[in-house]
Amino acid sequence: MLELKNISKIYGNKKALDNIEMTLEPGIYGLLGPNGAGKSTLMNIIADVIDSTSGEVLYDGEPIKKLGDDYRRHIGYLPQKVGYYGNFTAANTLEYFALLKGLEKTKIKESVKEILEKVNLQASINDKVKTFSGGMKQRLGIAIALIGNPDILILDEPTVGLDPKERINFRNVISELAKDKIIILSTHIVSDVDMIAQYIILIKKGELIGMDTKDGILKLVGEDENITLEDVYMHFYKDEEQ
Repeated sequence: MLELKNISKIYGNKKALDNIEMTLEPGIYGLLGPNGAGKSTLMNIIADVIDSTSGEVLYDGEPIKKLGDDYRRHIGYLPQKVGYYGNFTAANTLEYFALLKGLEKTKIKESVKEILEKVNLQASINDKVKTFSGGMKQRLGIAIALIGNPDILILDEPTVGLDPKERINFRNVISELAKDKIIILSTHIVSDVDMIAQYIILIKKGELIGMDTKDGILKLVGEDENITLEDVYMHFYKDEEQ
């Protein structure tokens, strides 16, 4: 279980996050909001990449700052931008990150093969990353996040650059993993989460404006059974998307 307690983040005179509180149990959470809403800042704090200005994140009741590397071993994180070594192959890349994460050397090669199959990169296992398309690099980033079978997956705009077929494959992979993991999927593309998210988190200008099941979120804007998640998004964010 993840608990966010009064999380705020200030950059200079700008409050990027304002007193965020939430509790996350295993399941898929769609974190929605326009660009600049604070989604990436929130995910970076959950991933222990940056510190909050105030508040704390708890993992199974313990502050993540106290847990340190032990907490980070439970996390798979895909940031918006991933740096790759162009001359590494897909296998080299995953093996490198697997070593960083402390996987047993005897299990790494088999794990790499399984993960690359999940993201449909098995045919490119020995190809250099510098030859990959944008979509292939994004799938490789998802593969990196899956190393070590983490309890928490934090995916920041994970479908950027994926074609429609790859998006479907991504949704299938995430759905299979969701039984015993906390999966946080951040996006400003509603369709990315509409099909798979069990819970929706709405964030606007650094503030949490809603968190509920998908059905609960739909009721924020009315009782009409034809209301869609896209309608909810436009209701809260139409002024910021213009």
